[in-house]
Parts: sequence; structure tokens; C-alpha cells
Amino acid sequence: MGITRLLTSLLFVIAMASTPLATAQEEDPGVALLNDLATASPMEVEAAIQAIANSGDVRARSWLEAFGSNRLSIIKDSGKIVVVLNNRGRDWTVADAVTSEDLGEISRRELDRININNAMRSQLEGTLAMLDLYADNPELQAQAGKDLLGKVDEALVEPLNEFLQQDRPRAVTNRVEQALAIYRVEQLGDIKAVDVLAGSLHSRARAALNSAVASDDPALAGKARIALESVEQKLKLNRAAETLYFGLSLGSVLVLAAIGLAITFGVMGVINMAHGELIMLGAYTTWGMQQLFPSQPGLALILSIPAGFLVAALAGVAIERSVIQFLKGRPLETLLATFGISLILQQLVRTVISPLNRTVITPERMSGSLIINDALSLTLNRLYVLGFALLVFAALMLIMRKTRLGLEVRAVTQNRAMARSMGIKATRVDIMTFALGSGVAGLAGVALSQLTNVGPNLGQNYIIDSFMVVVFGGVGNLWGTLVAGLTLGTLNQLLEPWAGAVLAKIVVLVFIILFIQKRPRGLFPQKGRAAEG
Repeated sequence: MGITRLLTSLLFVIAMASTPLATAQEEDPGVALLNDLATASPMEVEAAIQAIANSGDVRARSWLEAFGSNRLSIIKDSGKIVVVLNNRGRDWTVADAVTSEDLGEISRRELDRININNAMRSQLEGTLAMLDLYADNPELQAQAGKDLLGKVDEALVEPLNEFLQQDRPRAVTNRVEQALAIYRVEQLGDIKAVDVLAGSLHSRARAALNSAVASDDPALAGKARIALESVEQKLKLNRAAETLYFGLSLGSVLVLAAIGLAITFGVMGVINMAHGELIMLGAYTTWGMQQLFPSQPGLALILSIPAGFLVAALAGVAIERSVIQFLKGRPLETLLATFGISLILQQLVRTVISPLNRTVITPERMSGSLIINDALSLTLNRLYVLGFALLVFAALMLIMRKTRLGLEVRAVTQNRAMARSMGIKATRVDIMTFALGSGVAGLAGVALSQLTNVGPNLGQNYIIDSFMVVVFGGVGNLWGTLVAGLTLGTLNQLLEPWAGAVLAKIVVLVFIILFIQKRPRGLFPQKGRAAEG
């Protein structure tokens, strides 16, 4: 009898202890919310979504995200709602939607998806953005405000108006006001809402104004037309700024490509047709560094700067010692010889590496764009190249103005015979100058690897433009190279939209020819007796 009572007591205790475990999930209000969403008809889905969003449950966003990405499913046998974590193959990995417990793999035949159509998804995007407006992250709030543009429906109007009554960042409230204005213009024909959209450059705001222009209400159409004209003027200014930016970035590439050529051309009078291949070697050095550090593109790029300079400089010294020193004073022979060297270097790269283009990975910090406004964004890789070009230019100016090498280079440039008589070893200066100019060409290749693919013909695309920059700016003048490179890059970018790439280059070439007829020595003519000879 005692044993029976003991067993009965134990069973009672076990039953009492297990009851909360069995019913805990049933008492969770999230279960009811998810069941309502799963069983809702297309007409009831909106209410079910709003119920989850308004529940204040910390899991609400993850549930709605899973629903929007079509990852909510029901296990047929138990009716439990799960989130599909991996839907590849026959067996899908799932987790309990309520508790987030990993349930392992389940055959997809045992699951019923909770489907969502495009209309539901559009409404859901607005609801998710509404949730993010109250997030603690300012960036998430700003993105949520942007995501609301064109996504506001009748159900969101009152919550958004309540949000505007609170003390929130002005940038976010501006977006919310624009989102509400789009709804009022498109759905209600509200003339006052047009004023809110008059200063917006967002494409969704312009679409709302365009629809208002076609309205049967003449007052609304007229006001929307005026607002649209104002927006178009702002767009033109932003397009002009974007064109200028791309022109300056192209010009910075030309400066990097030409500045080394300007140094060697100015000091030695050598027309180096292999200069483009020195640029190519710098680009391939960057690619090679990324093969050594495949998982660290940022470190590889940093190491590529000294490595690219060194590889191109050594190649330049080899070219100067093996060929150019024997052809001084014979520019035509130098041109032909260096052209032959350029072909040899191209074929060498094709044979040793590959004739195919190689891709250099851009570090994450240099990827993406700097968003100025809805109509203007600046790509970061070009911004970095522009800054890099200015740093290289500043470094060269310091070398030329503050070092003994710079003093000797300027002396030889102005009067080689007089410099020799003063004890300057012109041959040594030639070697160092050619190494410096070639090394800068390597740096140009490092920069170009972030803008385009690396291939054997990379340098050929810039050699002619580099010579035009040198001639236009003034032979051997660094300031002239900077001004000429940025000018020609911007001019090319301005002409290309209406003339095309080929005709734009022809127009630039004709411009330079006419300019040289007027100023044969370029924008900044060389000074000294060498310039007079």
C-alpha cells in the first residue's frame, strides 16, 4: 500500500511539472498571431500583418521578414509553424518560429508554405519600415524613412502621423512627410501635398508628380507641373556635378599616367612608347599581391603601392640601361625602340601569365558609393583614386623642391651642359629620373586596377592620352601635367554624352592641335636655356 501511494505521488508530481512545459507554447500570444497569419485569407492578411506589427513582440520583425521572404511554413502533422533556414535539396533545415529552437531537417513534402503575393509583400515592406522607424539605430531609421516612399497605404497613415508628433531626427521626419505626401497626391489628389514633394529628388516623388500632372484637376496638374520643373532644374545641376566628378576622376587617372612621362620626357627628351606597359606592370603587381593575400584585399592593395613602384622602377632602369642610353639625341630611333619594347612586354605577360584579363578585388572600404542626395552619389573607388593622384603629385613636388635629386633634375632639365660643368653627374640623374618616372607609372597601374580589369593591353589605352596631357600642360612641368590631366579628363567626360567616346577624343585632339599652334610650349612652358634651344 505504501508503495502504491509513493508511485501515485511521483506520477502526480511529474504530471504537474510537465504541464507548464506542454502548455507554455500554447499560452504564448505569438502562437495565436502566427496562426492568424497562416490561416488568413488574402483579404485578412493585411489585418494579420498589422496585428503582429502592433503586438510589441520582439520577434515581430523576424516573423514578418520570414513571411516576406517566403520562409514561413507549417509542419503538416503537428501544425507547428516553422522558419525555413535552408531550402536546398529534398530535406530543409527549419527552426521553431516561436522559440527559435533548431528542429533539424524535415522533408519538404512534410511542409506547407505560407504563401505571399506581390501585393502582400508591398504592404509588408511598408510595415517593416514602420517598425524600423522606432529602432535605436539612426542609420536604420533613415533607411526606413526612405523605404516608406511609395509604400504608404491607408493603414499606415495614422501611425505615421503619430510618429511625426514625436521628437525625431529631422532627416527621418522629412522622409516620412514625403512618404505621406506621395500617398496624398496619388490617392487623394491633395494639392497641399505637392509643396512637400517640390524639393524631393527621389524617383518615387517624381513619379507621383508626373501622375499629378496628368490629373483631371487643372489646379493640381498646374501646381504639380511647376513643382516638377523645379525638380528637373535640380536634377540638371546634380547631373552636372556627377559629370564633373567623373571628369575629375578620369583626369586623375590621366595625371597618374602622364606625370611619370612628363618627368622623363622633360629631363631626357625621350619619347617612351613603353610607358603604358610600365603602367600595366604596376597593375599586374597589384593582382599578384592579391594572389599572395587572397583573403586580405586591403592589405594586398597597401603592399602593392611600394611593390608596384619598385617593379616598374626596376623595369624602367633596365630599359634605360639596355636601350635608351645608346639612343640619346635620336628621338625617332628612341620612339621605335621603345615601341618594340612595349610589344615585347605585352607578349611576355601573355606568355607568362595569360592573355585573358584578370580581376582585382576592390577592398570593402573602397566599394560602394558616397550618397550626397537622391540624385547624386560618388563612387568611392574613384574618390580614392582622385585622392591618391593628388598625394602622388604632392610627393613628387616635395621631391623636386626639397631633395638633392630634385635640384639636380631641375638643373639638368634647364641646361644639361651647365649642370655637367657644375659637377652634376647627368648620367646618374638620367637613371634616377627614369626610375622615378617609371615607378610613378607603376603607381598609376595600381590605381587603375581598382577601376578596370587588368590585361596585357591596359597601358595602350592611356599612352596617347598621356602624351597629349604632357604636350598640353608643358613638357616637364608638374603643375602643367596636373592642370592638363584634370582639364582633358573633364572635357572628355563632358563631350562623350552627346558626341560619343571616339568623336569626343577626336574633338579633344583637334583642340590640342589648335592650342599648340597658339602656344607651342603648352600651358606652363619650360624655363631655362634648354627651353630656348
